[in-house]
Formats: sequence, structure tokens, C-alpha cells
Amino acid sequence: MTRLYNFCAGPAALPEPVLETAREDMLDWHGRGLSVMEMSHRSSEFVGIAERAEATLRKLLAIPDEYAVLFLQGGASLQFSAVPLNLMPEGGRADYLNTGQWSKKAIAEGKRFGSVNVAASAEAGNFSSIPARDSWQLSADAAYFHYTPNETIGGVEFHWVPDVDAPLVADMSSTILSRPVDVSRFGVIYAGAQKNIGPAGLTLVIVHRDLLGRSRPLCPVMLDWKTAADNDSMYNTPPTFALYLAGLVFDWLQELGGLTAMAELNRRKADKLYAAIDNSAFYANPVEVASRSQMNVPFTLADASLDKLFLQQSAEAGLLNLAGHRSVGGMRASIYNAVPEAAVDALIAFMQDFEQRNG
Repeated sequence: MTRLYNFCAGPAALPEPVLETAREDMLDWHGRGLSVMEMSHRSSEFVGIAERAEATLRKLLAIPDEYAVLFLQGGASLQFSAVPLNLMPEGGRADYLNTGQWSKKAIAEGKRFGSVNVAASAEAGNFSSIPARDSWQLSADAAYFHYTPNETIGGVEFHWVPDVDAPLVADMSSTILSRPVDVSRFGVIYAGAQKNIGPAGLTLVIVHRDLLGRSRPLCPVMLDWKTAADNDSMYNTPPTFALYLAGLVFDWLQELGGLTAMAELNRRKADKLYAAIDNSAFYANPVEVASRSQMNVPFTLADASLDKLFLQQSAEAGLLNLAGHRSVGGMRASIYNAVPEAAVDALIAFMQDFEQRNG
């Protein structure tokens, strides 16, 4: 069977070697006569899978021992609630930066639990850039500062780490593992798995141990990071198959040369695609050049009436899931780790051919 090129924003493409290994293990994991999905999460076999996954992830990201690594459920959206419940005291305040739709959702949830100061917002500019650092209005007493390094819908990305006094909290769902990151700069990093980590159903939280044990009394036990840390992410049954697949992705990244090698590949893919857009009068990208995402590349056609035809013919050419988010329209190519460079080359070739035929 021929696999097509998948540009979905999430659930996103998975590496073919990972899928092949999972297929081989599906009915019989390492000669045990059962699949990982059927295995007790308390068994020595699965505990070994989980421990290996964490160890490899720690090596990939150079995670210091002072940080707990948690494999949870509920997606990044559940962490919109977990963050204030774990870090914001009753009557407390937190700073948030508004750079897109996911930031807005985090802000709305944060307001349910305390006072939220929106330190800066890019909404007036239709989320096409990162607000200048000197425009931020920070609180002197913020329990934490929350931001979204990459907005998957608008294609806006930070290419620098904010320097603030409060613990830095980042929703890295769409950039984690795409390049090296200095974990020590952050208090908390959280990420839904379904972009660069593995299949949907798993959520990663990396939290400095000094921030554990601060949850409010009303915090549900399943949202308390300390509970998860004290129980090695197995207070309840974890998403075993998703965790197993994530471990295979971590191994795949290591075999490729780690995050430095992946960063170079991702930079090359993004540069190619943006160049194709910028060198054409037929396509356009709405994001300020300095704020463009390496992971999610939105673009529009000069004639929006051709959008439907573009999507139809691109799918026929084996280029899947190029429709922009329903809230913004247009096109969007998500070029996460598992999207090969050949997929970007094929997309560019199709775009050029489509322009010649319809421009």
C-alpha cells in the first residue's frame, strides 16, 4: 500500500518506522503473546516500556533531574485548568500572553480560577505577529507567566524564550521535540502528543519539582501534578498504547541524530515552503516574517474561489489535509517532524503546477 503525504495539524503524521514496529508488535509484543494494549500497566514489561520512554525523552531534551516528567491524559486543553489549579493560589493572579486561538482558550480557562492579566495581545492585528516585548504589561505578583510558543491555527511562533520573573509556563504542543530547548528556563512545559510526540490520548508535562505540592485544596486529584509525580504517572491506568508509541518516536528521534538534526531538517523544510510562497504572486502568507512558524504554514490563494479546486486536486495528487482551520480558511501545511522533506518538495511542485494552470 502506498502511503500519502499527510499535512494534518493534528492528529498528525507519525514516522513510518514507528508504525512498522507497532504493526509487528500488535499481536505479539516481544514474544509475550499479547499486545501492549492488553498488558497490565503494573507489569514489569510495561513499567520497563514507560521507564525507557522517560529516559530517552530526558536524554533528547536534556531534562535536568530537578524536573518531573509526567505522562497524562486529557490533552493540552485539560492543562489549561491544571495550570491555575496547581500554581495559582486562591485570590491570586497570573500573566498570560494572547497570540492566537489556543492562547485565548487558556486565558478563558484561567479566568475561571483567579485573576488573569493579559500582559499583551496580538488580536488587534489578527494574530499575525508576536507582541513586542517592550509592550508587555506584567504583574508584580504573578504566580506564573503563560504563553503559547507556537499557534497552530495562525502559524505564529516565538523564536525566543521570554525572560520574566514569574515561573514560565509554556504550551509546547506543536513545537516540542522539533528542536533543542533549554528546559531549565521553564517552570512548566506541557504538550498534547498528537503533533510531534505520538498519537492522540497522551499529554506530556515537564514540571520543576519546586512547583509540585502547591495545588489548591479543591484541585481534583487527577489534575494534581504531585499526585502524578508521586505515582510515576500511574495513579490510574495510563494510556498504555499511546505511551508505548511515544517511546518508539523518542527512539526514532535518537536514531536520526537527536533534536539538533531534527531542527536542521525542520528549518530546511520550512525555508523551502516559505520561499515558494514568497516568490509567487499567486500565494501569500499572512504572518510577519519574524514571527512565522516552522511547524504550521498557512497560506492563501490570490483567488479564494479556487480554494475548493486546490484542495480537491491536491488530495488527488496524494497531498492530504491542506485545508486551513475553519476559523480562518485558506490553506495550512503542518510540517511536523514526521512529515518528510519529500512531502514538502511534492507540495511545492504541486503549488507551482496549480499556479501555472490557474494563475
